[in-house]
Amino acid sequence: MERTAPTSLGPGRLIVNHAPEPMAVLWLGHSAGGGIEAFDLATLSDALPAHGITVVRHEQPWRVAGRTVAPRPAVLDIGWLETAPLVAELAGGLPVVAGGRSAGARVACRTANAIGAASVVCLAFPLHPPGRPEKSRVDELLSPTTPVLVMQGDRDTFGTAQELVNATANAPGVRVIPVPGADHGMKVPASSPLRRKGVAELVTTSVVDFIRGSA
Repeated sequence: MERTAPTSLGPGRLIVNHAPEPMAVLWLGHSAGGGIEAFDLATLSDALPAHGITVVRHEQPWRVAGRTVAPRPAVLDIGWLETAPLVAELAGGLPVVAGGRSAGARVACRTANAIGAASVVCLAFPLHPPGRPEKSRVDELLSPTTPVLVMQGDRDTFGTAQELVNATANAPGVRVIPVPGADHGMKVPASSPLRRKGVAELVTTSVVDFIRGSA
């Protein structure tokens, strides 16, 4: 199902994959360089409804308008926050888990408390710009007061899984699950212990278990 999401920045778009008997809603935002068709976002949209989780993918107004460069973080937050009432309406009282990949994960973390998210799912959280570990964004990751799951590749140039583990060592509410061999786009080389199907299964199983335990 597709819904237009009116905002002060122009219309966004919601793609909803309904669960037959939902117990929670997972609301996912996309990255600054890609859209809602990203591998991990599409994987969760296809797989989670069978586990009782409705998935809502959110296409920000700038993407709907056909622009290729994302606006600054504060503008991304506006598009997300102004869409929250519509997502709550779609949820119909069910817990809403906020999430996203890369820049979308940052938005979900920054706004989680404001929207009352039950928990947060981060796919490839960009801990820092490539080659700039001193420019850490760990404060954003630590800002939600609800549980946070991070699925992170161990070859991610925006911060490896081990970097995320180290950065959140004193944050019991944050759980980091490494994706062996994966880069920032969750792509794995032929030599990886996981193939593409294995990555999809790991992401799906981890997210389902997390939502069942936190929503």
